[in-house]
Amino acid sequence: MALNSLRSGLATLEYEIAEERASALGRLGRRLEGALAALAACPRTATSERTIRDSLVEEAGYALWLFIVQREVCGLNDSTQVMQTYRVPNEVYARMPSASLPSYPVTLTEPTASKSMETLQPRTAG
Repeated sequence: MALNSLRSGLATLEYEIAEERASALGRLGRRLEGALAALAACPRTATSERTIRDSLVEEAGYALWLFIVQREVCGLNDSTQVMQTYRVPNEVYARMPSASLPSYPVTLTEPTASKSMETLQPRTAG
């Protein structure tokens, strides 16, 4: 009886994890769609608006990266389908981050008596 209870608890946990993965995938897909729509609404110009477009391309690249990573967590490893389905421009694909590291420098701090795990903290200039 206890074994069945453990199996039931494990099945419930696995279901909830799968549910959260799918939910996160949906949220990130909507984020990518929004970023691509904002980019599509911004014309390609050579004026000062270019900096706005560049930031939109960067945001879309980051949204694409988040979405692809979450798809891989869900076992969906073919990103070619994403590029075609969402009609991702090459400039967005090219701006997708290549590593999972934050864009700011970080250092690992040693755990203290009050902390049980290492934490990431931004490095301060100085």
